[in-house]
Amino acid sequence: VQLQAFGGGLVQAGGPLRLSCAASGRTFSRNGMGWFRQAPGTEREFVAHITPSGGSTYYSDSVKGRFTISRDNAKNTLYLQMNNVQPEDTAVYYCAALVRYYITTYYYTRDNDYDYWGQGTQLTVSS
Repeated sequence: VQLQAFGGGLVQAGGPLRLSCAASGRTFSRNGMGWFRQAPGTEREFVAHITPSGGSTYYSDSVKGRFTISRDNAKNTLYLQMNNVQPEDTAVYYCAALVRYYITTYYYTRDNDYDYWGQGTQLTVSS
């Protein structure tokens, strides 16, 4: 599985931006997917997760209500719609895939839960 995240850039506070993550391979529709981010000097943190079918999502408290994770399994693409971005959202954003057996009752919020990572895309929010 290869992942490529793109769509980052410079955005004014309060604005929207959508990140995309293109996945290779034939197993995308069976993979749980997540978004993480890492700001300078900090550890990588969980942002959002979506189940393989797209039927369930969950978010970190810091982005809940502002960000929406979604996927298009026909296009092998993962999205992160970010609304009302704030300077504290400035970070490199990574998409990640897990290909191991999927447990629907488990919350995949740790980075070592995931098997494959994209290269990251930078979001910078100006105040």
